[in-house]
Amino acid sequence: MSHALESIQRFDADAKQSTVDNVVKHLGIAMQSADGQTVAASDQKELDQIRDGFCSKHLGLAPDAAEKMIGEVLEMLKHDSAKSRVTVYYLLAKKAGKLDIFA
Repeated sequence: MSHALESIQRFDADAKQSTVDNVVKHLGIAMQSADGQTVAASDQKELDQIRDGFCSKHLGLAPDAAEKMIGEVLEMLKHDSAKSRVTVYYLLAKKAGKLDIFA
């Protein structure tokens, strides 16, 4: 079991390795650096990029809905000092009901 799957299964016991692998593939080049593997929750510019990129383009969310959802996911991960980018994106897709795009 991968570290990413273990992280996600804390919030979704039914998470599948193949879905997690597809999230990682989607993230592509961002996953090649240690810095890119985490989300800087205190960096508004990064959160805006997640809202305007992933949430808007891939999940079809309006900005207000995306911001609310990002806040909810970050609240779920508040005890993690390093917030896994894979976990954040997986949980956003799950909350939006769009996890099937990674199935």
